[in-house]
Amino acid sequence: MSDQPLLKVRNLSKFYGSRIGCTEVSFDLWPGEVLAIVGESGSGKTTLLNCLSTRLIPTAGSVDYHMRDGQYRELYHMSEAERRFLMRTDWGFVHQNPADGLRMTVSAGANVGERLMAVGDRHYGRIRQTATEWLERVEIGVDRIDDQPRAFSGGMRQRLQIARNLVTGPRLVFMDEPTGGLDVSVQARLLDLVRGLVNDLGLSAIVVTHDLAVARLLSHRMMVMKDGHVIEHGLTDRVLDDPREPYTQLLVSSILQV
Repeated sequence: MSDQPLLKVRNLSKFYGSRIGCTEVSFDLWPGEVLAIVGESGSGKTTLLNCLSTRLIPTAGSVDYHMRDGQYRELYHMSEAERRFLMRTDWGFVHQNPADGLRMTVSAGANVGERLMAVGDRHYGRIRQTATEWLERVEIGVDRIDDQPRAFSGGMRQRLQIARNLVTGPRLVFMDEPTGGLDVSVQARLLDLVRGLVNDLGLSAIVVTHDLAVARLLSHRMMVMKDGHVIEHGLTDRVLDDPREPYTQLLVSSILQV
């Protein structure tokens, strides 16, 4: 593991007029680390994720990213073209609704292959071979390579979206409720797959979820958000097994009572 954080977040805040999206959030994310951001709907976790991934420009604060050349760049000082290139190469973004992260009217193979073409690969045979390997890796039969995602189940679409995001070997993946809307049995299989891929590839990831079981399974560390503030932050097992804040205690006990 590198001795330098991959991401340095300082006093990040986003306001919508007088309403708080998130405020004064600071943390470091290390290479190979998975951070879960948890909280109820409206807690600010998705706003924070969208600011970190530059989908939203914050009102205040900074995010420094450790580039492959060893230099830190402040994300919001980059040009839009530079940020887009980062999203296509070094980053992935897994949406809750796979249709938001896939092109539904092109084949599964093309969905994966497009990402390779975005980083300069033009060899059709090699692109198709890599797409085939990734479909196998996310447990989609290679006989489905020419099928469109709209013919897939929700779980298959989510696995295809993951393949599309990981095929270029990103270092950081953002995940927004990656198991939301899936049946419990499908969720378990997907989480197993994601955990294996994150470990195998040494990925860093930031996972937004309201599901504490997802946080426990995937993350090393977690932040609990309420009303736009981070109210508790620590190692995942410590936060879940010995929550210090009354709000976190309530979240954990509500899960235990289900």
